[in-house]
Amino acid sequence: MAVILTESAARHVRRSLEKRGQGEGLRLGVRTSGCSGMAYVLEYADQIAPEDLVFESHGVKVLVDPKSLIYLDGTELDYTREGLNEGFRFNNPNQKESCGCGESFSV
Repeated sequence: MAVILTESAARHVRRSLEKRGQGEGLRLGVRTSGCSGMAYVLEYADQIAPEDLVFESHGVKVLVDPKSLIYLDGTELDYTREGLNEGFRFNNPNQKESCGCGESFSV
């Protein structure tokens, strides 16, 4: 069971944590939302909670709560730039559908 970052995503997270001047890593989870049922939650983590599962990828810690891991197991998080748009892209093998706007998904 794992969640990994591409080298590009890890580089972006490291730079962001350095700019913030603090942080343990990136917290990744899911919540109920949108027309397809679930949405990704992404935030910088300043502390590691006792229940967090910690994965390290390219020197960056990825923190996932146990309830979210069942939906995120095997996910690769990438950071891409296409033209004027840039951001994280989730490559989740558990995802069966996503809504037309790209804000939510289902497993």
